[in-house]
Amino acid sequence: MLSETDEFSWTMIYRKMKNPDGFKLAGDFLKEVSLHDVKLDPSSLHWRAQQTNLEYLLMLDVDSLVWSFQKTAGSPTAGKAYEGWEDPTCELRGHFVGHYLSASAHMWASTHNVTLKEKMTAVVSALSECQNKMGSGYLSAFPSEQFDRFEALKPVWAPYYTIHKILAGLLDQYTFADNTQALKMTKWMVEYFYNRVQNVITKYSVERHWNSLNEETGGMNDVLYRLYTITQDPKHLLLAHLFDKPCFLGLLAVQVTIIALLFIRGTLTDVVALEKFWFGMKISFINVQNSKYVCVCVTENLTLADDISGFHANTHIPVVIGSQMRYEVTGDPLYKVTGTFFMDIVNASHGYATGGTSAGEFWSDPKRLASTLGTENEESCTTYNMLKVSRHLFRWTKEMVYADYYERALTNGVLSIQRGTEPGVMIYMLPLGRGDSKAKSYHGWGTRFSSFWCCYGTGIESFSKLGDSIYFEEEGNVPGLYIIQYISSSLDWKSGNIVLNQKVDPVVSWDPYLRMTHTFSSKQEASQSSSLNLRIPLWTNSNGAKATLNGQSLSLPAPGNFISVTQRWSSTDKLTIQLPINLRTEAIKDDRPAYASIQAILYGPYLLAGHTSGDWDIKTGSAKSLSDWITPIPASYNGQLVTFAQESGDSAFVLSNSNQSITMEKFPESGTDAALHATFRLIMKEESSSEVSSLKDVIGKSVMLEPFDFPGMLVVQQGTDGELVVSDSPKEGDSSVFRLVAGLDGKDETISLEAVNQNGCFVYSGVNFNSGASLKLSCSTESSEDGFNEAVSFVMEKGISEYHPISFVAKGARRNFLLAPLLSFRDETYTVYFNIQD
Repeated sequence: MLSETDEFSWTMIYRKMKNPDGFKLAGDFLKEVSLHDVKLDPSSLHWRAQQTNLEYLLMLDVDSLVWSFQKTAGSPTAGKAYEGWEDPTCELRGHFVGHYLSASAHMWASTHNVTLKEKMTAVVSALSECQNKMGSGYLSAFPSEQFDRFEALKPVWAPYYTIHKILAGLLDQYTFADNTQALKMTKWMVEYFYNRVQNVITKYSVERHWNSLNEETGGMNDVLYRLYTITQDPKHLLLAHLFDKPCFLGLLAVQVTIIALLFIRGTLTDVVALEKFWFGMKISFINVQNSKYVCVCVTENLTLADDISGFHANTHIPVVIGSQMRYEVTGDPLYKVTGTFFMDIVNASHGYATGGTSAGEFWSDPKRLASTLGTENEESCTTYNMLKVSRHLFRWTKEMVYADYYERALTNGVLSIQRGTEPGVMIYMLPLGRGDSKAKSYHGWGTRFSSFWCCYGTGIESFSKLGDSIYFEEEGNVPGLYIIQYISSSLDWKSGNIVLNQKVDPVVSWDPYLRMTHTFSSKQEASQSSSLNLRIPLWTNSNGAKATLNGQSLSLPAPGNFISVTQRWSSTDKLTIQLPINLRTEAIKDDRPAYASIQAILYGPYLLAGHTSGDWDIKTGSAKSLSDWITPIPASYNGQLVTFAQESGDSAFVLSNSNQSITMEKFPESGTDAALHATFRLIMKEESSSEVSSLKDVIGKSVMLEPFDFPGMLVVQQGTDGELVVSDSPKEGDSSVFRLVAGLDGKDETISLEAVNQNGCFVYSGVNFNSGASLKLSCSTESSEDGFNEAVSFVMEKGISEYHPISFVAKGARRNFLLAPLLSFRDETYTVYFNIQD
C-alpha cells in the first residue's frame, strides 16, 4: 500500500507534469505544414483521387445529412434521411456526418472550393440549431437513451464511436476552416459528456466506466487531447485520460512476458489513483470499504504479440493514437514507448504487404497470416488509423521506416479503395485472397447514397487530406523541410520564404526509375538559407541513383537516409533526384515452414497483383533473379489491344476468352473481368511492334491474338467446325495465325478473320446466337446458312481494357500472370500472394 505521503508526492509530480507552463516536451518534433499551403498537381494520381472525392462531397445533400439530428432534437425535417448506416433506424447514424465535417474541412483547406465551404458551414449551422433546441449540450443523430444502455453495460452499437466522429468533425471545422461556432459546440458537447462520465464513476465505480470501454469508442481520448491543446481546460485533459483504455495500453507499456500481482489503493475520484491504475494489464476492481478500491493488476504469461490476437483492430488503434497525443500534450515518455512498441508489433506480426492489418476486423494469431487470406482482409478504417500512428512516430523520430510505411499503406491500402474515378464508390474490406476481387467481397462496392459504412467515413477523410504528409517542417536557426512523399505538388513554405514545386515523373515498368524535379519561386529573394531533406527510401538501391543541383552532382547517402541540401534558394535553382525502382518479393508474415513460399511481389512501393481465376503457383526453375521470370510490358502494347464486337438481335456481343474457350458474350462493363476476357493483343506476324491506328493498317495482314489476361498464350483454331481455344502450344504452326480481311458483310467498318492455313474459312459466331455460344472455323463454300457473311464479320474496336503503366508478365506454373498495381484493379479477380517455388 502506498503511504499518504507517497501519494501526495506523486500527485505533485503529476500536476507539475500536466502544467503546460511548467513542462517542456522531451524532444523537438517536426511540425505539420498547413494543408492550405499544399496543392496537388492535376497530373498526379493523388489529385485525381482528391478530385473524385470532392465531386462526391459536393453531391451529398445537407438536408439528408442532418435529417436524423433534427428528428432527435424534435426540429422540423426536410427531404429524407440517407440509408445504410445513416438510416434513422441504425444505431450508428450520425457517424458519417462527423466524418463529412472532417473531410470537408480538410478538402476546403486543400482546394478552397467555395461551394463546399457553403455546404459544410450549412451543416454546422443546422447541427448548432439542434444542439440549442435540446439545450443540454448533447448533440447526436440518436437519443441519449443509447448512453443509458451503454453505461448500464447493456447491448448498444458504439454510441461513443459516433460522438467521437462528431466531435472530431466540429474540431476540424474550427481548426481548418476557422469556424468558431463549431468550437463552441464542441466544448458544450464535451461538458455534457464530462458530466455523464463523472456521474457513472460517482454513482458506481471507475470500473463500470472502464468496463463500458470494451465497446468501440473511436478516438475519444485523441479528440479530447486535441481539444485540450486549444482550451487548456483541465476537465478536457481529465476526460481524455478516462478514455485511455488501461487494460490495452498497459499491455503496450509492459512489453515483456511477465507474471505479476500488484495491489494499489486509491480513492474513486482521485485522478492520481486513476493514473496508477493505468499500469495494470488484466485489470479488475474490488470494492473494499468507504469508497476505497483495490486495483488488482494481473498479467498472464503472454507477450503482447500473442495478446492482441482476438482484439478488434479498429477499436484499439484509435486508442493508441490518443495515447500518442497524450505524449505530445504531457511529455510523458511512457506514451511514446507504447506507440512505438504497438507499431513494431503490428508490422512484425500482423501486417500484410499492403501495409494494412486485420482479418474480418480482428487481429488473428501472430505470424499466421497465410491462414487469413480471403475477401475480408484489411478493413479500410484500420489503414486510415495506422497512417496516423506512423505519422506521429515519424514526426517524433524522423526514422525512415515510418515514412516508408506511410508511403506503402497510402499507395496500396488507401488509393486502392476508390473505384476508379467514380465519385462515392468505395470498398469496406480489401481482399487479399487468391482469385478474389473488390467487387466480390462480402460488402462489395458501396453506393453513393445508401452505404455510409465506417470505411466510407474514413475514406472521404483520407481522400480529402492527401497533401498532409508530403512535407514536414523543422524549426531552428536554419529552417528545414522534410520531403517524405514523392507526389507532384507545390508547397508555399513560408518559413523558407519560397514556393517549392515538386514534379514527379509517372512510374512505369519499362523504365525502372523514380525521377523527381524540384524548382523554386518566391515573391522576394529568400533572406536566409534553408535545408531540404529528401527521403531515400529503403526500397531503392544506390546503383543508378543520382542527385544534381543546377547540373552539379550531389553525393547520395545509402537508402534509409535523407539527402540534405542547404542554401539560399532562388528561382534559378533546380534539384533533381533519380532513384532505381526494384522488383522484389516479400514473404507473408507466417513462421510456419509450410507457408514459407507464400510471397507478395512489389515494385518499389507498389504491391503487384496478378490477374487470376484461382491460379497462384509460380515455378521459378533455374532463374537467378526476378528479372529472369518477370518482364515489363512495353508502352507500345496498349496500341495493339483490340476488341471484336458483333450484334445479334437487339444486343451487342464481344469475342471473349471463357476458361480458354472462345465464346460470344454480352458487351461488358469496363473494369470487370468480362472486359479483360474480351480484350486481345493483336500481334502482327510481319510487324510485331506495329500499333493499330486504323483498319487500313491491318487489312490484308496476318495476325495472332493474345488474350489480355493470358499473356504468352494464343487463340488457336482446330480445323473446320472445330471450336476456337486458347493454348500455349499450337499443334500446327499456322493454326494460331489469321488474316484480317474486309468484312464479308460488305460494311466499311467490319473485318473478318480468315484462317491462314485454310483459305475461305473464317472465325464464325453463328446466326442468332446467345451469350456463351462457342466460336468455330467455318468455310463459306460449305455453308448454305443465311446470314453467314454477317456471322463472320466483326467490328474491331480499341480494346475495352488497357495495360496499367506499371505492368509485367510473370511466368506461372500453369500459365503466365499479368501483374499490375493493386490500386489499378476494380472488379477483376486477382491474387496478391503467390506460391513462389524453385
